[in-house]
Amino acid sequence: MPLEAGLLEILACPACHAPLREEPAPAGEETPSGAAEGELVCTDTACGLAYPVRDGIPVLLVDEARRPA
Repeated sequence: MPLEAGLLEILACPACHAPLREEPAPAGEETPSGAAEGELVCTDTACGLAYPVRDGIPVLLVDEARRPA
């Protein structure tokens, strides 16, 4: 389920405060129900952390973020 555009406009990366963009979940990462939730990715190329979206709620914790490959 996509996030509302207004919400995405006000969210920022907790680590560097850059804007976030919505992306589909990486292949193989699914919820227990089988639905891929997606993630919010930092737009700063130096940071690039990817924050998971679980049950439609962004988890904006640096400890939960995936590092860029």
